Amino acid sequence: MSTAIQLPPARYEYGGDEFVFVELDQAMSLEANFKGMAITKALRELDMEGVVDICPSNASYMIRLDPDRLDPRELVAELERLEHSVGELPSDYVLPTRIVDVPILFDDPWTRETLMRFRDNHQDPSGTDLEYAARINGYDGVQAIIDAMSGAPYIVTMLGFVPGLPFCYQLVPRDRQIEVPKYVRPRTDTPERAFGFGGAFSVVYPVRGAGGYQLFGIAPAPVFDSTQTLPDFADDIVFPRASDILRYRSIDMTEFERLRGEVEAGTFRYRIREVEFQPAALLADPDAVNRELLEVLYR
Repeated sequence: MSTAIQLPPARYEYGGDEFVFVELDQAMSLEANFKGMAITKALRELDMEGVVDICPSNASYMIRLDPDRLDPRELVAELERLEHSVGELPSDYVLPTRIVDVPILFDDPWTRETLMRFRDNHQDPSGTDLEYAARINGYDGVQAIIDAMSGAPYIVTMLGFVPGLPFCYQLVPRDRQIEVPKYVRPRTDTPERAFGFGGAFSVVYPVRGAGGYQLFGIAPAPVFDSTQTLPDFADDIVFPRASDILRYRSIDMTEFERLRGEVEAGTFRYRIREVEFQPAALLADPDAVNRELLEVLYR
């Protein structure tokens, strides 16, 4: 059983005339993220005149508005009403979403080569990022931490940093969360599709570039496709969505090469299942809900 966190009253801030920022909690928690999703979902359904954009984040959200059509004070009053109506995660709240199989080749040669070039930027230059993460999280070796990372799914709490990068938080109690610091100094290079970890968040880097998260592996399939060549990108150049549930599945090099071949041929499809997700049920019994989610995904 999991003990729910009692959230403080939300903090509302104006960003000039066009933005309202709402902080639900200073610390990331599943409770704060679920509450933010519930509020922003309800706001979308209201379809308020003057609301231009709704941007949920890990433990907060931001609204852009047109002040010529909507007074920011009226928006805040409506958001306060939604905050109180949502309450502390009602037991009957259902989040329609997707659960997705995301293959990862852990300890791959490409991210290993990259991270070894930047050992002077790291807390522990003597080993790999996986070895460091296993040690500071109390795991008995690299395979044990890989098993833990792939053992339970993650929820996409927000997209950001660069287009298409999903910040993901594992659906396990806080005392079982894997946590690692970012590099002491960021790298100037990170492979496209690298699987990284920073704080308690996992990411898949959409494009090659700088980065500071620990590097643990690489995905064969993209999360960003500007050409929209692959079928899963027909409607959007970005695949992940906030509230998606991702299962990072450990694969070997043979499967990685097969899936890369499908990507290059334009035939790759993510394994996706629609699911009715109940946050309150997860908080009450995370292991049972995670088993049910994986059964839905792989049945």
